Formats: sequence, C-alpha cells, structure tokens
Amino acid sequence: MRVLLAPSSAAESVTVMIMTGTGSRHENKAENGMAHFLEHMLFKGTKKRKTARAISEELDGVGGQFNAFTGKDHTAYYAKVDKRHFQTALEVISDIFLNPTLPATEIEKERGAIIEEINMYEDMPIRSVLNEADKTLFGDDTPMGRTILGPKKNISSFTREEFLAYLNRNYVASNSALCITGSFSKTKALKEARRIFATMRTGDTPVHVPHTHDQKEPRVKVKYKKTDQTHFVLSVPSFPLNHKDEFVAEVLAAVLGGGMSSRLFTEIRDNRGLAYYVKADNDAYDDIGVLYMRAGVANEKTEKAVELVVKEMRKLANTAISTPELKKAKEYLKGTAALSLETTDAQADYIGYAVLVRRSVHGLEEFNRKVDAVTARQIYVVAKKLFTTDKLNLTIVGPHKDEAKFKRLLKI
Repeated sequence: MRVLLAPSSAAESVTVMIMTGTGSRHENKAENGMAHFLEHMLFKGTKKRKTARAISEELDGVGGQFNAFTGKDHTAYYAKVDKRHFQTALEVISDIFLNPTLPATEIEKERGAIIEEINMYEDMPIRSVLNEADKTLFGDDTPMGRTILGPKKNISSFTREEFLAYLNRNYVASNSALCITGSFSKTKALKEARRIFATMRTGDTPVHVPHTHDQKEPRVKVKYKKTDQTHFVLSVPSFPLNHKDEFVAEVLAAVLGGGMSSRLFTEIRDNRGLAYYVKADNDAYDDIGVLYMRAGVANEKTEKAVELVVKEMRKLANTAISTPELKKAKEYLKGTAALSLETTDAQADYIGYAVLVRRSVHGLEEFNRKVDAVTARQIYVVAKKLFTTDKLNLTIVGPHKDEAKFKRLLKI
C-alpha cells in the first residue's frame, strides 16, 4: 500500500484520505452500483465503532469534515480536521476502510436512501444529462456507459455477502493509497501508517474491461422530460490518460468553454443570451477520453444553440487560433489548477488520483509544463482529428421527441 505525504507547515488543517483505484467501470452489469453503495456502507459501523452515529460523533466532536466519493475509476474516504486532531482523523478513516462490519439491517435501510439519491439526480437534468451523455457515447451496456449509482433493480438486490466479496477483491493494498496532506509530522505519519495497515488486505490489483470505441456516424439521444429548460451535451471521444495529445485536448476544451471569455460563452451567452451556463471539459481515462460541450438553454432555442456549438467546432477544425487566445487558454488552465489545490482535501485527492489512476508522481509544475508545451498547430491538428461528423454525440434532456431534426444539425 502506498503512503503519499504532502506536508505543509503553513496549513492549519490536515486531511487523511484513503483511496482505492476501483470504481463503477470495474463492475459487471449485475454489480453496477455496488462501488457507490459500498462507499455508503463503510460509514455504518466498524468492530470498534459500532454504529454510524459513533463514527460521526467522533469526527463531529473535533469539528471535522468527512465524506467519501465514487467515480468510474476510483473511490475515496476522507476526514479533514484541525491539525491538532490528526490522530483522530487517521484512526477513524483507517478503521472504516479496514474494519467495516456492513450490518445487514443498515444495508436494508440504505437501499432506500440510495434510491432517493437516484431519484434526486433524475430530477436534476443538469446532472442527469451527463449520465445520459455517457450512455450515448459509450453505449449503455458497457461499464463506461453505465451510471455510477446503478439501476434501482440492483440496489434492491445486493446482499451482504456480495459486498464482502467486492470489498475483499478491490480494497487491497496494491490498489490503495493513504494520502495525508496539510500540517502533520512525517515521522509520526509513517510510523502510524505502518502500525495501522500492517494487516491490510492483499490480493491482485483488479482490472477492468478495456473500452473499445467504435463509431461510424453521429449519434443523437433525446430523453423527453417536461422541463422549463433544455440541457444538452455534445461530446466526442478524446485521448486517454498520458497520451501525447491529452493536454492538447485540455487546452482545446479551455478555448471552447473554459471561463467567461471562452468561445462558447461569448457566442452563446454574451452575444445571444441563449444560456446561463455553457462550458466545455475534457475527461481522460486510461483507455479513452471525452471532450464534453454542454449548456442549459430555453426549450425553443435548443436547435440554435446546438448549431452554434457545432459552428465553433467547425471553426477550430478549419482555422488555427491566435497566439493571444492560446496564451489566455493556457493561463486559465494553470490558474484554475492552482486555485483548485488550495485546500488540503483537494491536495489529497490530487496526489491519490495521480498515483493510483494516472500512475504518475508529477505535480503542478509538470502539469504547467505540459500545458505550456501545447502549440497552436497542435490545437488545429487535434481539432481537425476530433471534430468530425462521424464522431459527434448529442444528448438532450427536455421536452423534445424528434431526434431526426437534431441529427440534421450534426455536420462539421
């Protein structure tokens, strides 16, 4: 098990995070939703701390913040506390990770909570459209296309034995990392880590089914929902982690929809008032990436907004960007990255993800170097490669039914 330490004497807090390099894409269809359900269950009691209340009272008693999150390729548990309470955070978070009891009665109760979580996000089109977008691009019968929360049918059927099997298969030393950031003693942290994790579960690092993307024509998926606003995502397959063009795609996304002076924000919001939010992001996994462009617009303006996004993609595929625009996009990325790492919990997440998922030990300086290395020529070449008609994927949630009229808009 890796121990990742990022001490800072200037910090007033310390974050203890334990991350495992497994998430929803490591599940088969019958298991879909288990990684996230298990994340909830680890807070329901341990051999030493018998109940969820005992866990929360101990951390509440020192004014701590604690939570967990599940992604497609990693899951993490953390506590952030005043630096004086480092030992408490370490003891509690390591206890729930190593010694959960997974009480059967709590599993039954938590089923209802998770089903309501699913219902909550279904009532939030700004969130649910992203799940639908992944189904459109990846296919809803692939691990990458399934939701992290899983279907209600699975949530209602998981057994304690299945949770234990999943835990023992995935939460193993070779697939986990203890991340500690903020104000703490490195000597003490290492000593305590060796003591606490001496009997950590061991086993083979779990693997997932590689995603093979096969797309020969544009795809459109319209999910009818009676809403006051239409949310849409236009996405294209991009580059995997550590690909030579990964950071070119990052800068390209910033040019399109990073910040309030980006091309999409300027054209769709500032010039035409069609949207409140409009943005672009690039996500990367170890075998594929995705470049998302998304917005929330008036129902009757959806076609126009989609047309404008496609138009901006077409421009980037046909004309190189200027030196000032390239510089602005780079500085935007570097600046937002630096600001995102100001808190100890964000730092813990960053280093855990870097080592377990990205399999790299590089920090912010390396990120900045790679961003700075991107050229206008590379942006042009990558835009021409990614922005082609046959790779477009449009997902819409709103009061629409006619997919054909939207598909006609998808021409670069």
